[in-house]
Amino acid sequence: MKLAILSTAPRCYSTRRLREAALSRGHDVKVLNTLRFSIDLRPSEPELYFRSKKLSEYDAILPRIGASVTYFGTAVVRQFEQMGVYTPNTAPGITNSRDKLRSLQVLSRHDIGIPHTTFVRGRSDVLPAIERIGGAPVIIKILEGTQGVGVILADNTKIAEAIIETLQSAKQNVLIQSFVAESRGRDIRAFVVGDYVVAAMRRVARGEEFRSNIHRGGYAERVVLTPEYERTAVRAAQILGLRVAGVDMLEGNDGPLVMEVNSSPGLEGIEAATELDVAGAIIDYMADQVSFPELDIRQKLTVSKGYGVAELAIPDGSPLCGKTIDATGLRDRDVVVLTLNRGTTVISNPRGSRVIEKQDRLLCYGKLAVMKELIPAKRRRKRPKTSTLQEQGVATPPHHGGEPEVVADDCA
Repeated sequence: MKLAILSTAPRCYSTRRLREAALSRGHDVKVLNTLRFSIDLRPSEPELYFRSKKLSEYDAILPRIGASVTYFGTAVVRQFEQMGVYTPNTAPGITNSRDKLRSLQVLSRHDIGIPHTTFVRGRSDVLPAIERIGGAPVIIKILEGTQGVGVILADNTKIAEAIIETLQSAKQNVLIQSFVAESRGRDIRAFVVGDYVVAAMRRVARGEEFRSNIHRGGYAERVVLTPEYERTAVRAAQILGLRVAGVDMLEGNDGPLVMEVNSSPGLEGIEAATELDVAGAIIDYMADQVSFPELDIRQKLTVSKGYGVAELAIPDGSPLCGKTIDATGLRDRDVVVLTLNRGTTVISNPRGSRVIEKQDRLLCYGKLAVMKELIPAKRRRKRPKTSTLQEQGVATPPHHGGEPEVVADDCA
């Protein structure tokens, strides 16, 4: 395999370990400075230049894109993808993970535990937001912060309000999160490669420090994860579009809570804590993918007009609920069930005798018109009943008929 490691820090531990692991396995590997690429765009011929010279062909790239070069770095990764070069972490995956708000928004649509989080800009919205997540203490996070920088614990509402106002006045976007007291000063870092957690460690803060980052003086110890924590880590990485990732989780009373998914996780801390060859696991996985690559089924199977891939949710009362896959008649109507998701379990290529239960999710390929018929109508969310202005004792101006007055928002 001819491999390029994209990194602006060739001497850092992670880059050196990845290069050593690739060389020891007989691969041809080079470390290329991400910022020295030039992207050349012409019809049907996407090209890359490195140090102003046309780049030679590579089988795979391993992006190590730092936060400070996210935009240009992901553009380079995207160009490699257009040229058919394999990457375990795609440009959209890196972008998803780099933005804390965006990653939580994506994860919130799935059955993945996350801390209750809110995002506001208006000063008058801060106190209601804090109340919605259970009140103080709360965690305040700067969206662009890394390695524990820009993470603040506010013990009471007044302090939280003052901190948020100060940060917003400095043009910083901040998240407000519920404080998971049972996990204070510790978290789990699970290192995901492909479909597996290849190593995991618990990071523990020292003294009164609530942040467990090793860069903040914390220490790490090897930990064996339960199946629930492993499934959560792998699923979070895959949902965001990453095949190599560090997934940070809090140990909540009700199970794992995903804090963050890192697309360029460091190797030094986890290899030291676990004494495992994590760099070698990454290289072995990539070599397998280059030899026999996975396909993105949602992109590859939409080649016939009127056919595609869709996920069917099975609510209570669905006509499919309680029937076997064969009895549904889907196959006769040109729809094939590829996977059945039940809770955190994924059943690939389920047998026709498998009974469909409520809350299952079926990933299907076939006629879009048939699958559209099976998608339940969206229920409108009921708004909580609120009292009228008259019931609240607020005087309202009389209505004199004609068209209602429209008051424009001067910030629209």
